[in-house]
Amino acid sequence: MKNRKNRCIINIEILNHKGEMLMKCPYCGFVESKVIDSRPTEESTSIRRRRECIKCQRRFTTYEKLESISLVVIKKDQSRQQYNRGKVLKGIITACEKRPISLTQMEKIADDIESELYQSMEREIDSTTIGEKVMDKLKNLDEVAYVRFASVYKRFDDINTFMEELQGLINDR
Repeated sequence: MKNRKNRCIINIEILNHKGEMLMKCPYCGFVESKVIDSRPTEESTSIRRRRECIKCQRRFTTYEKLESISLVVIKKDQSRQQYNRGKVLKGIITACEKRPISLTQMEKIADDIESELYQSMEREIDSTTIGEKVMDKLKNLDEVAYVRFASVYKRFDDINTFMEELQGLINDR
């Protein structure tokens, strides 16, 4: 039975000779179609595309959605847990407490780090990598916040280790 609006929400995908993904017409199976209309969905989580088959001229709808990659953090004890931006931001906020740094600046650091992690295309990230990224960003923003974060992150055993870190900071100036 033919739908009045000729809508079909079945995604049928095949690969062409170059390994590229093509949409196969759900009515005739032809692999070439043209996009008639594109618009984001109400939630802006995907793009709705109206397509028309080149062969049979029937129209169908496809939805394009960004595939989210879940990041797993490998902790120092080798346990694994889902990446949590909130934990990174909390550490940054704690380090920046009573410093002249706006929440917007702190959120930007968390956003930049998250972006770098996703762009690395690694699915598993060492917690040390994240900690180093936070320290690099804080070092460029505020030295006191950097030392605060480093003192917790590096777990200084004694005052000499702490002084070595401070001396390294002074030498980098």
